Amino acid sequence: MIDELDFEPSIDSADIGVAVENGIVTLTGHVPTYAQKVTVEDVVRRVKGVKGIAEEIEVRPFGTNRTADDEIAKRAVNTITWNTSVPNGAVQVKVQRGWVTLTGKVEWQYQKTAAADAVRILAGVVGVSNQIEIKPHASAYDVKKRIQDALKRNAEIEAQAIKVNVLDGGKVTLEGRVHAWSERSAAERAAWSAPGVITVEDRLTIG
Repeated sequence: MIDELDFEPSIDSADIGVAVENGIVTLTGHVPTYAQKVTVEDVVRRVKGVKGIAEEIEVRPFGTNRTADDEIAKRAVNTITWNTSVPNGAVQVKVQRGWVTLTGKVEWQYQKTAAADAVRILAGVVGVSNQIEIKPHASAYDVKKRIQDALKRNAEIEAQAIKVNVLDGGKVTLEGRVHAWSERSAAERAAWSAPGVITVEDRLTIG
C-alpha cells in the first residue's frame, strides 16, 4: 500500500499513515491539498483486496496563511464558468473555512462531476461537498403530450387513430392504423421531435 502511494508522483506520502485490517484501510496524517487527498483515496481503491476506506487525512495547506474564503469562492466561480462542460449559471458556490459546497441543477451526471473536479484542485480548498442536483429528463407524461400535440398539428395524420405509449427512459411505441406510408413516416417524425426520446418502435399498420 505504501509502495503504491510512493509510486504516485502527485502525492507526497511522507506524512500519510496507512493501517490495514481485514481489507479495511485507515488513512491518517496530512497532505497540502485536497486534490492530493482525493488522489490518495483513488490509489488505495486500486489496490487488490481493499474492501473499505476509513478516511482521516487532514488537508493542511503549506504555510500558515490560509487562502481567504472569499478568494476561494471567487476562483471557484471563475473556474466553473470557464469549464465548457458546466452550463453557465447552473452551479452556485459556498465556501466556509476552505470547505466548498456546490449546489444548483444540471441535466447530466458528467456536468455535476466536472464542477467538482474543477474546484478540488484550487489552492486553499480543504474539502468539497457536491450537492448539485441532476434534473430529471422530461417525464413520460410530458413526452407523450408533446408527441400527441405534434400529431394533431400535422394535417397528414389522423391523430385519433394513433396510440402513443411512452416509458420512462425515453422509449416510445406507436400503435394503431394509418392510411398511407407518408402518414406513418409523419407519425414517426412527430415522435422523434419530442425531447428526451431515445427509441421509437413503430407498430402502426397501414390499411
